[in-house]
Amino acid sequence: MKHVWAIIGLFFIATAGAHAALKGEEIEYKAGDTVLKGYLVYDDSIAGKRPAVLVVHEWWGHNEYARKRARMLAELGYTALAVDMYGDGKQADHPDHAGKFAGEVMKNMEVATARFQAGVRLLEKHKTVDPQKIAAIGYCFGGTIVLQMARLGTSLNGVVSFHGNLATATPAKSGQVKTKVLVLNGAADPFVPPEQIAQFKKEMDDAGVDYKFVSYEGAKHGFTNPDADAFGKKFNMPLEYNALADQQSWAEMQQFFKKIF
Repeated sequence: MKHVWAIIGLFFIATAGAHAALKGEEIEYKAGDTVLKGYLVYDDSIAGKRPAVLVVHEWWGHNEYARKRARMLAELGYTALAVDMYGDGKQADHPDHAGKFAGEVMKNMEVATARFQAGVRLLEKHKTVDPQKIAAIGYCFGGTIVLQMARLGTSLNGVVSFHGNLATATPAKSGQVKTKVLVLNGAADPFVPPEQIAQFKKEMDDAGVDYKFVSYEGAKHGFTNPDADAFGKKFNMPLEYNALADQQSWAEMQQFFKKIF
């Protein structure tokens, strides 16, 4: 009987290993003359084409956290691309530098759009991707970016913002937003005050956007990132990881994807 259970155990180990055949690759692509350094990952054990998801990084730049989320998406059966919005894979190690990098992108939406669309085109052409099924998610700065791409009329199945800023200088116009929108917000995030939330909801309602807004009680800025506590302490910023909000928001995203795909 022990031998039987040993064989069964080996079978489950082998099966689990086969299912998690993640293939990740460093990938360079371009927007104009700017070289962008991304990370593409998918489950090589899945046959055929599948939906794909862009992952837009926090204001720190394309780092390991963005790649981790891309791998988590690949484990769910998607092809994921952690994009590079700064160019040359630039990363910041201080809020001053992060703010400068993010600000340069946000003040030039033409450049931002070109870099975002370069990632979309890369996914559309990938051998594992169904080009009719592409979404984007973003964290903090990345959440702001995916919302802005939606406002500008980018044709995606959906976008998901995790603790992103909701303000904009170019509000959505009626009929312009072609994608479904999911916003996952920390109710205790001082960077997203109640008046900003109210203005965002009014903007979405006035523009006729198909959107859902979820706030997590007690969650602060950066609530999905386990490194948020360390960053908050090091730089005296109101950042804090919230395990429950992290889990709930990821589950909310999965339900959203099931609906849009």
